[in-house]
Amino acid sequence: MSKARGLVLVVHPEPAQASSMLEGAGFEVLCARQVSEAFKTLRAQRVDAVVTAFDLHGMSGLELCQHLFSDHDGLPVIALVPAGPPELLDQATRAGAFGVQTSPLDARALELLVDRAVEHSTLRREVARLERVVQGRESFEGLVGESSVMQALFDLVELAASSDAPVLIVGESGTGKELVAEVLHRRSRREGGPFVAVNLAALPDTLIESELFGHERGAFTDARSRRKGMFVEADGGTLLLDEVGELPLHIQPKLLRALQTRKVRPLGGDQERAYDARIVAATNRDLDSIVADGLFREDLFYRLDVIRIEVPPLRSRGSDVLLLAEHFLERISARSGRSVDGLSNSAAKQLLDYRWPGNVRELENAIERAVALTRSSQVQLDDLPARIRGFRPEHVLAGTDDPEQLVPMHVVEESYIRRVLAAVRGNKTKAAKALGFDRKTLYRKMQRYRIKG
Repeated sequence: MSKARGLVLVVHPEPAQASSMLEGAGFEVLCARQVSEAFKTLRAQRVDAVVTAFDLHGMSGLELCQHLFSDHDGLPVIALVPAGPPELLDQATRAGAFGVQTSPLDARALELLVDRAVEHSTLRREVARLERVVQGRESFEGLVGESSVMQALFDLVELAASSDAPVLIVGESGTGKELVAEVLHRRSRREGGPFVAVNLAALPDTLIESELFGHERGAFTDARSRRKGMFVEADGGTLLLDEVGELPLHIQPKLLRALQTRKVRPLGGDQERAYDARIVAATNRDLDSIVADGLFREDLFYRLDVIRIEVPPLRSRGSDVLLLAEHFLERISARSGRSVDGLSNSAAKQLLDYRWPGNVRELENAIERAVALTRSSQVQLDDLPARIRGFRPEHVLAGTDDPEQLVPMHVVEESYIRRVLAAVRGNKTKAAKALGFDRKTLYRKMQRYRIKG
């Protein structure tokens, strides 16, 4: 038996018509003919939405809307309003009704409205749960995430921390690779030693060797004093070589030798210096491909790629988006002295729908902007950056001439597969036929994009 789409309470002197329509659409339905019976049901059951008649014995439908909205944490109520005076629609909206249906009832319209109400309730509960998690969480050394991909990451970091083997951290820009490296250091036996990070992409080619290996006084024009270099500075701790894929070819043999011998020779020096540091490299590039293209030495690649840790993109982490948003909201609000204590449902839904090309860094920036601009105690949809609030899940910019708006093919494919599955209500046979796949290919792609179904 398939799972119901949500639990709905119908409050109506004659509930048969509405309950029959909703049951036929796949909802589980409870009925109450009187307001007192409705309150008794609500005390015993957590429902996702309420559908109420306008005229009820003991309390009007509008009064019921007001009561449930204020005393039941915004439980969505759909008012069934008789056709006639348009002011009734306004009254229902002002009373806090989530939606309004006029007589005679239209089964499809009612289904869509109740479906939205159930989604609203589900999202509201998830936001509340994640707020509680943020307030009482035990984070993994500052890494935040409940998704299965992040739990797998935590497990791998824990295992890697017990070793001194080189680690290669890979992932898209903004996923938090340096934070993973810091956690790896803090969980290791080298926790008491220094954590030294160098961004190789930010250094001019002429300075990389000096920064890494050090130099003697007078080794070059501006060398007015001796410098130890990053390898020696990290002695007893961890050295992070960030953006290692940008390392120039002429430096790569020297780096390889330093890794092999555990010694470095400073520029202008005639003696090598030993170091004892764990080497962690990070990159957002596909090192396998640039090795194949001859832009990165194969022997250096294998020396670095002993333990590989892949940091997942934010779009594959599900409700971690909201967990992270609440985490940033709490931290940024406290720092700025502003009382912003949550996300509105519309803002939360948009954060979940957005694809996050800039990953966690983009999310943090969006929340910082929202906290600075909001006039409410909660982040509203209008507080989010335009590119986020204007995003539509089914809309992929593939017909634009603007290179900044073009998206990778896998984003197009994933988006279309999700749309097709939604259109056929999860029927894999119909979806595979529409997509031109066999079922095996569809399941493989669903697994790749972490599409549940």
